[in-house]
Amino acid sequence: MVSIFKKRKNKFLKLISQQAAFTLEGLEALKKYFASNDTTYADLVTKKEKEADEARRILIDELNRTFVTPFDREDIFHLSRAIDDVLDYAYSTVAEMVIFKLEPTPYLLRMGSLLRDSAFELYQAVERLGDHPNVAGEHAQRAKALENRIEEVYREALADLFNNVTGMDQMILVFKLREVYRHLSNASDRGDEAANVIANIVVKMT
Repeated sequence: MVSIFKKRKNKFLKLISQQAAFTLEGLEALKKYFASNDTTYADLVTKKEKEADEARRILIDELNRTFVTPFDREDIFHLSRAIDDVLDYAYSTVAEMVIFKLEPTPYLLRMGSLLRDSAFELYQAVERLGDHPNVAGEHAQRAKALENRIEEVYREALADLFNNVTGMDQMILVFKLREVYRHLSNASDRGDEAANVIANIVVKMT
């Protein structure tokens, strides 16, 4: 009987939650790939990226066909896009590492672990946005704090990358790794953007 009276989750919040869940699963796979160099996890990142893209396509279709939304249409669109970009950059990372035959570095593992934690905070924020917006805002702030930590590791990785380069082969490796590090930095930036959108939604709701 209790389930009959349980409030149903808004379809837009449900779809964004699905996106955030796929993103979290994808970032967990990315972290495991960095820890093990097992391409099975790289394939899983690709799989989750495609699933998240499908959830976003459905959300955009619903947005185009629905007049009443739980919060601003622009906020829904921007939040969905930012979350989508996080996983897109994770996909680009593993794709280039496989193509270039790069092995994970300790910096990649650190950044991947922090990105996974950031994705978890974004998922928690989206899950609580409908019924507990203030709690959602707290999770968004945690995601923003993690972005700062990722950028610190990114700068540390770049500084280390260009130390003691002695030959052309090393220089080529440096440029390849720099692009991979940049993908993760961009993923972090998009996570920060998603957190900002959530914070703006919370302000409008409270």
